[in-house]
Amino acid sequence: MLPDLYRSTLRYASLLASILLSIASNAQQGLIANVAARKTVSLNGDWQYIVDPYETGFYNYRWQERSENDREAYWNTDVPENKTERKEHGYTDEYILQVPQDWNSQDPKFLYYEGTVWYKKSFNATLPSNNESVYIHFGAVNYEAHVYLNGQKLGMHTGGFTPFNFEIPRGLLREENNFLVVKVDNRRHKDAVPTLNTDWWNYGGITRDVNLITVPATYIQDYFVSLDRASIHEKQKTINGWVVLHGAIRSDVTIEIPELKVKTKAVYKTDTAYFSIKIKNLQLWTLQYPKLYQVIVSSANDRVIDKVGFRTIAVKGKQILLNNVPVFLRGICIHEEIPQEMRRANGRKDALQLLGQAKELNANMVRLAHYPHNEAMMKVADSLGILVWSEIPVYWTIDFANAEVLNKAKQQLQEMIQRDRNRASIVIWSVGNETPVNESRTNFMRELVFRARALDNTRLVSAALEVHNVNSTQTIDDPLGQYTDIVSVNEYLGWYGGLPNNCRNAKWAVKYDKPLFFSETGAEALGGFHADSLTRWSEEYQEWYYREQIEMMKRMPDNYVGISPWILNDFRSPKRNNPLYQEGWNNKGLFDQKGNKKKAFYVLKRYYDEVEKGRKSQ
Repeated sequence: MLPDLYRSTLRYASLLASILLSIASNAQQGLIANVAARKTVSLNGDWQYIVDPYETGFYNYRWQERSENDREAYWNTDVPENKTERKEHGYTDEYILQVPQDWNSQDPKFLYYEGTVWYKKSFNATLPSNNESVYIHFGAVNYEAHVYLNGQKLGMHTGGFTPFNFEIPRGLLREENNFLVVKVDNRRHKDAVPTLNTDWWNYGGITRDVNLITVPATYIQDYFVSLDRASIHEKQKTINGWVVLHGAIRSDVTIEIPELKVKTKAVYKTDTAYFSIKIKNLQLWTLQYPKLYQVIVSSANDRVIDKVGFRTIAVKGKQILLNNVPVFLRGICIHEEIPQEMRRANGRKDALQLLGQAKELNANMVRLAHYPHNEAMMKVADSLGILVWSEIPVYWTIDFANAEVLNKAKQQLQEMIQRDRNRASIVIWSVGNETPVNESRTNFMRELVFRARALDNTRLVSAALEVHNVNSTQTIDDPLGQYTDIVSVNEYLGWYGGLPNNCRNAKWAVKYDKPLFFSETGAEALGGFHADSLTRWSEEYQEWYYREQIEMMKRMPDNYVGISPWILNDFRSPKRNNPLYQEGWNNKGLFDQKGNKKKAFYVLKRYYDEVEKGRKSQ
């Protein structure tokens, strides 16, 4: 056998190589980090649109993609050259959609619509200097986006919940009368991520911010700043990181934390500049005191300011350690939806509502399901001291044997991590939810776990597994559990099987000696419907369910580290079609469709209060 030191060295070398590859891949993609810190012009607001279910604007009548200069293509002008020219498309202010927002909530005709909608935005612009470049950046478009400016295609992107940007070729942007056209297609596909079958609403449209970004020709494209996990034991902490510049010139790079009176230069290795800083009196980011420091990254021609919290997250034996102290995750799952308005959530105001509800519950952690949420959620979580589980939509039964599907999942994983790797609140990257156990699936998921660690080795990696009943024993033996840092499992004993009192005699068997986290549990209740506790769909049944679940959780083995029940709010789902109690809603929320607390809310809050009080007294 190899000596331990030699094996550790090989693992470190392999991990470092993977990190360098991921940085290089990011540089090739050109995804710009921290858009809010750049020189931007918002293109949010009114966009004209054309509904195009037959994709007439994209394909001709022979079902061939139209050429770029085809004047019947919907990305080209709708203004006739003269009175004899035939135009069969047009953009008008009679048809307006707001951006950012889904189209489903803006007009009844879009409620269930899945297909193509063309968006058009006219705008004026300040032209860049010879030493500047301009990008068009989208926070997210669901699901497939083709982007055209002034009749020229800039590129396309797939994936409904992650950012992307395209550089605008020099000379294409005009001072006046630019027209930006985006073909948006939210149709579900077997070879997509997520796939055809999901238990949430397929909100279509340009759902997050659109910005023009002006940057120097050589600019700070990406960076990572984090507290070295090993230094948590030391009085003098170490902050490590790296910076990637876009452009051929190697410029001096400095990192500054003014409050700590720290300023240092990064040192290049290949095309990446690395730094390591020793700091005294560093105030850690904690749940009680979520300290954020201003961090300034500068090069010769560029400067980016961020707010970063410094903390460590690790697994030791059967515990999760936050800053080297055991932490119990008092969690709740959240969909990116505002139920009272039946729309996608987006922006700081919505994040404050959702995370404010979680704080009312006395939750210290949220599982953002089942896809990357908008960037404001992480920033608000940073400021409030809430831990975050962030996930890509590898959900249920995607095509695990398809290499292209794996590439799509890796792309979304990379875009999620690149956007949010500097957010202290995120402690768990999740690579999927409730995926069926078979060899191709396990190989697929294992690749994602390895990829997540290569992109960011400072956080935990997990996935929500399923529990299986074997001879009255709830068994967790999914082979994926050997690769994840914690064993996370969804269980619904008393809702999808038996009654809540079946929890009283439940026995649990966990194959892996790792921290055990319950990533989902829950029962549906129609808000305001009251009956006895045996009546399904009543608030009393859901209340009973939570009481029995909590008593079962209290009997869990000592590797039990937390729970995030399903779910904070009721949410829309076309799969839920009981005409009395659902009508297109999944009603497992602790808040109902109108934002009212259900009886189960108070049961879970009492449990969380007791847990918090008990841990403080230890």
